[in-house]
Amino acid sequence: MGSLVFLFASSLLLMVAATTVSAAIVEHSFNVMDSTLIHFPLESQAGSRHGIHQMLSAWADGPDMITQCPIRPGNKYTYKFKIIKQEGTFWWHSHTSTLRATLYGAIIIRPRAGSSYPFPKPYREVPILLGEWWNGNVVDMANQALAHGTGPNISDAYTINGWPGDLYPCSQNRK
Repeated sequence: MGSLVFLFASSLLLMVAATTVSAAIVEHSFNVMDSTLIHFPLESQAGSRHGIHQMLSAWADGPDMITQCPIRPGNKYTYKFKIIKQEGTFWWHSHTSTLRATLYGAIIIRPRAGSSYPFPKPYREVPILLGEWWNGNVVDMANQALAHGTGPNISDAYTINGWPGDLYPCSQNRK
């Protein structure tokens, strides 16, 4: 049962988005044309976008030392890739070390103007993005798990849209 819960939590973690160390919410929203060129600026680490078919732009997938050199701290890089006949909600995350625990977000590609939904048009769309918050160093926790042959520590808090809620003061700016 514990491994099933861990598997579910791991799967859920793979679908999370929109939290950073300061719990800021990042949304990238685009309207689809026949072919959309997306400029996806990133200032810290390489990232990949999941579910998006990057036709003729595989170099824009971002794994460090595989498709490109890592983006050094303080430097910037803009991913440029075409979105052709795709729409929906996708996610991106860092590939460097365990930064994927804190550096990820949503990409929302809206239908082209004039196209209809396959259901009644929603009044409002609000992505609900789930995440985890650790008070400790995630690299140290991953190393400890590897050394002991166990799964990683359970997070100190779960987040919704980057915020842990009133019960967990972990994201408040401390003085």
